[in-house]
Amino acid sequence: MKKTIPTIRAIRNAAVGGACTLAVTFAGTPAAHAQSSVTLYGIIDASILYTSKTFNLTTGAIQGHQFSVESAGENASRFGLRGTEDLGSGLATIFDIESGFDISNGGFANSNGEFFGRQAWVGVTGGFGTLTAGLQYSPFLLSVDANDPRDFKQFGSGLVSYVDNVIVTGLFNSNSVMYTSPEIAGIQGRAMYAFGGSPGNFKAGQQYSAGLVFHTSGLLLTAAMYNGNSGGSAAAIPNPSTIAFSGRNIGATYYFDRLTVKAAYTLYKVAGSFDNRVISGGLAYKLTPFLSLDGGAWYTRDGNDSNNHSILGSLGVEYLLSKRTTLYSQVAYVNNHGGMNTGLAINGALFGVPGSQFAADLGIRHSF
Repeated sequence: MKKTIPTIRAIRNAAVGGACTLAVTFAGTPAAHAQSSVTLYGIIDASILYTSKTFNLTTGAIQGHQFSVESAGENASRFGLRGTEDLGSGLATIFDIESGFDISNGGFANSNGEFFGRQAWVGVTGGFGTLTAGLQYSPFLLSVDANDPRDFKQFGSGLVSYVDNVIVTGLFNSNSVMYTSPEIAGIQGRAMYAFGGSPGNFKAGQQYSAGLVFHTSGLLLTAAMYNGNSGGSAAAIPNPSTIAFSGRNIGATYYFDRLTVKAAYTLYKVAGSFDNRVISGGLAYKLTPFLSLDGGAWYTRDGNDSNNHSILGSLGVEYLLSKRTTLYSQVAYVNNHGGMNTGLAINGALFGVPGSQFAADLGIRHSF
């Protein structure tokens, strides 16, 4: 059976075509065929972002249009090391550590304020499935990502909606253990538990998530849940990753020859606050081997107050200069009603303003 390592698609693809790999073969021992390898991978992404209005997070003021240089127009700039060691008898040790950075100044960014704040886990994989422990993505996040029409880009996508609602809770899960089953008849399951805990309250920061994936021919179906408590050690990091919320997601993707169609329903419920339901859909089309288009729409409504709702729409075009280097352009529009504050981009326009707002992004991305 095929073994699947639980990573997000964008991160998995970061090493394609340009990874630097060190492989060591151990000989002269009973495990003469055992091998280990370590792969250096990453993405460097920079763009120029225009926003028609800006929201000042410090003062809460709504300001005029702005041009800015952003790190991570499409994908977060990052570097990481992933590795594997063949243990024999179909077993292997695997690990991944990953850090984000800001290309504009060389500092940390999109890394949760920690050196390896994106991923830091180790595990074992084999015929039984895959068991990993450390800082990792939840099954809920992986399900939302799988059916996002713009593949969870940093601009105008379901990732913006996710972070707007619950920051990085469920995205970066500290102190977690996750089991991924082998794929049987196109079905694969994931289950994660994050220990959390604080003095006198072992339930603080505990997180639970599970998901199912089914695929056959060109069809992909996913469903997942997430429940988490507030507090715990992860609440003290720069971007709190233990906001108490319940999440539910179900989605579908169908792959045609050049066309991909996606749709999903996602629930973000924060007790005593909002109960946001997000309906999303969109498509991607490969015009040529070098030129592709994608677009999507996300309608969000607060189940506790129907006056709070928003519609976000975005379009993007990519042109491959090579297997590793891509030029891209994106545009997005959002309209917020009531207390909704849906934004346009993770960096530079995370929270939107009342009424309408427009953004455009032009950038270059290099993978290694």
